[in-house]
Amino acid sequence: MLGKEEQTAVSRQVNACSIPCNLCGGTDVSILSNRSRSGKPLRTVICQACGLVWSDPRPHDARQFYEEEYRLSYKHTYSPKPKHVLRAGHVALSRFEKIERLLSGRKAVLDVGTGGGEFAYLLQSLGHGVSGIEPNRGYADYSIRGYGLTVQVGFVQDARFPSESFDVVTIWHVLEHTEDPGSILALLRSWLKPDGTLVVEVPNVEATCQAPRSTFHEAHLYNFNVVSLRRLAKKQGLYEVKHLISRDGGNITMFFSRMEPLVEDHYEPAIPGNYEWISRIVRRHSNVRRHLTPLPYLRAWQRLCRSLQERRETAGERGGKALLDKLYFPQLQLHSVGRP
Repeated sequence: MLGKEEQTAVSRQVNACSIPCNLCGGTDVSILSNRSRSGKPLRTVICQACGLVWSDPRPHDARQFYEEEYRLSYKHTYSPKPKHVLRAGHVALSRFEKIERLLSGRKAVLDVGTGGGEFAYLLQSLGHGVSGIEPNRGYADYSIRGYGLTVQVGFVQDARFPSESFDVVTIWHVLEHTEDPGSILALLRSWLKPDGTLVVEVPNVEATCQAPRSTFHEAHLYNFNVVSLRRLAKKQGLYEVKHLISRDGGNITMFFSRMEPLVEDHYEPAIPGNYEWISRIVRRHSNVRRHLTPLPYLRAWQRLCRSLQERRETAGERGGKALLDKLYFPQLQLHSVGRP
């Protein structure tokens, strides 16, 4: 972590919080930001004991927001448009590459936060038994009708599955949206087979690839780094197998098992130095520093190329399923299970 001089350079002004830390239960926090990326007021705090970051107070009623407003806020539609389907299809392929080694033979898979169903449809097309959970009715209905997916419409904490049902559970960019991420991890653990794997992907609070003003926003109630996510999972009886950090540093993908390692140290909720580490990164992140790196220019070029590719590939608007079938065809030829 940080040296003593760097630690003392980080302000330890103590502020009151209305929501205790979900990891260590602490109530001593510092304020990292008072604005969201939209420019609206959003108080983002960091626990001084363990470095977990969250919105305090909550910026919205979570159930109403994710059932009715979230997709409109992000996509401006109740169901995915062809460009959204295609974009999510490419993301689904990249996610499949990350977990491909977990999918030898036919597996029982749960995808939490199925969205429009593109990732679940890919796994189903490959021959796996897939179940999904999605709170937004419009997107869930689209995935059920369009792809024949089995999706429980609602929130993960309300879903019902038998204990130890799944070989693989995935939760891509959902945990940060939940009001109690610790309890969600415990619930997912209960659905995981003893030798199964939980895959969690979240934004990285240490990321500096985005503009400083875009670091925090209303939809993300919690913000993690590798250390805080690992410790929160460990608190619920989940143990890290490995983790990946995206090339731009923006995302963390962590693989967890229920099986305890042979050598395991004692669990401690506090994480010395993590508060100072994250605070220093967030407070040093500036537009000047960012624009001295190639990241903003690369991201702008990638967005332009993606837009042109989407226009080309959605020309004729054949429908979401046809777009995905064409996109997924090479993977289906290589990896389909349970088929001659």
